[in-house]
Amino acid sequence: MVNWFLFSKERGIPLFDSLLFDLLLVILIGMLSQWIAWRYRMPAIVVMSVAGLLVGPIFGWIDPQETMGELFSPIITFAVAIILFEGSLNLDIREIRGFSKPVGRIVTIGAFIAWIAGSLAAHYLAGLSWEVAFIIGGLFIVTGPTVILPLLRQARLKPRVAAILKWEGIVVDPFGALVAVFAFEFIKFLQAEVSLKSLLLFFTASAFAVLLGWAAARLMGRAFERGSIPEFLKAPILFVVVLFTFVFSDEIMHETGLLAVTAMGMTMANLRMTTLNDVRHFKENISVLLISGIFVMLTASLDSRILVDILNPHILLYVAAMLFVVRPLSIWVSTIGTELSWKERTLVGWIAPRGIVALTVSGYFATILVDNGYKDAEMLTALTFALVLSTVVLHGFSIGWLARKLNLTTTDETGVLLVGGSKFASAFAKSIQDNGHEVLILDQSWEALAEARKRSIPNYVGDILTEQIEYHIDLTPFRYMVAMTESDTYNAHVCADFAPDLGRQHLFQTAFHAGNESSSLSISGGQTLFSPPVSIYELDERVNEGHLIRKTLITKQYSYTQYLRERDDTSILLYILRSDGNVEFFTAKRELQAAAGDSVLALTSPAKNIARIKERLLEENGERPIADNEIEELFKEDTGKEKPQIPGEAPRSSQKE
Repeated sequence: MVNWFLFSKERGIPLFDSLLFDLLLVILIGMLSQWIAWRYRMPAIVVMSVAGLLVGPIFGWIDPQETMGELFSPIITFAVAIILFEGSLNLDIREIRGFSKPVGRIVTIGAFIAWIAGSLAAHYLAGLSWEVAFIIGGLFIVTGPTVILPLLRQARLKPRVAAILKWEGIVVDPFGALVAVFAFEFIKFLQAEVSLKSLLLFFTASAFAVLLGWAAARLMGRAFERGSIPEFLKAPILFVVVLFTFVFSDEIMHETGLLAVTAMGMTMANLRMTTLNDVRHFKENISVLLISGIFVMLTASLDSRILVDILNPHILLYVAAMLFVVRPLSIWVSTIGTELSWKERTLVGWIAPRGIVALTVSGYFATILVDNGYKDAEMLTALTFALVLSTVVLHGFSIGWLARKLNLTTTDETGVLLVGGSKFASAFAKSIQDNGHEVLILDQSWEALAEARKRSIPNYVGDILTEQIEYHIDLTPFRYMVAMTESDTYNAHVCADFAPDLGRQHLFQTAFHAGNESSSLSISGGQTLFSPPVSIYELDERVNEGHLIRKTLITKQYSYTQYLRERDDTSILLYILRSDGNVEFFTAKRELQAAAGDSVLALTSPAKNIARIKERLLEENGERPIADNEIEELFKEDTGKEKPQIPGEAPRSSQKE
């Protein structure tokens, strides 16, 4: 039975003998795999691997390599170029400040140790020739950011170890292919296949590739900043320029195109362009399509004999050595003298999932090496697939367990991430921050965050629904997410997207505003905030009218029942600050009870504050008349704001008369 399945591709009958149908099926399977992975919290690359194997070598429904013919290799090559550009575009040097020493050691010394040790393992355990071993050893220094970022969000590691793993994946990933390229050229030089002049010419061409990538990035950056390119053409033109840079460099000297697009991405990432975020969403969509489609294409194109080769004892020994010897050795040696604890070094030394770049680039090199006479390179795809699948499965399902055993998970996270910038959002965030909890306001508009900047509240301009947001902000400290943009549908989508990671009990959104209920109720969003539930429009309107967030301590003498009885009917209950410091939000379907020691925070009318100020002045001054300026001064002292005009109160000019 096993042999029938393994070799069924040779006996299988294609569903349709059509290139168009194969392309459609590849894209459809890729997207469906991504959705299944998101829905059931599984590593997407595992789902895509299984799907590709089912429709390819197992059932023999499609064979993209055979159907596409000569187009197969260029498509893979273009995809690799774009994926590497995508990764290098996130290499902003500012992001690694504070933990640059361990990251620097890991991506330099650690990568070199991993290269040498991995090459030795490939030669002695997998049986590869020295030439192929050193090339594939250079490629396998990479880890997979497309795989590790969802794992980090799911595992909720402590900030430092999560940051190290994240930045290692981003920094090393583009350079694995480059190390393999240099190893390939150097081996040809040692074998006298190329002269010293030719080798120097290659390095000159590599330097030109860097210069070309730098120049292309500067050119695009200047065009973007000066407004020479309209908004709707920015992403498409950038896409074309990346491909042009890759092809032009590659035509001058083969295999330098990857270096050119990497240099271009790194340069653009550090130009501090204000318009760079405008093209991120488009690039993310392209990357998701490429990663999904190309990975399914590669696995579906595997020959049934490759599946047999995966079970080869030599390959299994090599994978075991990479997991349990090469990776831990490179991390432990490279981090000697850094501030990392043994627990952090243990976790980082275990987690190194290989992803889409490793598989696509290995397929790219397998073709080149076979064409150059290295017949043993035919097993590179099987070797890479075995390493990718084993690391993704083992690391994906063990990272949380190991982190908990090593006490490297964030167990006391109580931060609140607010999606949507407004005056109420800033006041709400400031209240939470003043009570000792970490907050962050995120909005797609710079102008919407003006109030947050004025109040010195941490903020970030970006779209929470884009995958790229995880490259730039650490979501680990935030236990709660509150969506309060002006779009009810967007709020619901945010809560639905993060439900698998945070749990619906930690996701909230403001109430639908009038006339929008029917369009939003079909989306399973978060819990509706506050009591009574009101929309962000009404909340902002109240803040503009002078309503303030007021904190009331519940005691044995002043019970929660008494507070509810005496509170202003127009006030809105926001959340309870428990005596142990935890926050619990009021929602439309949940009644909270406050005990002695808890504090209730509500959005209240300024009339309540003014009445209390008058009572205090009467107690202090006795029968002496109270001047209006006294009330205004105390109101500003208590709230930090000017006293607003209260409905029914005589205008100030009339009062003075």
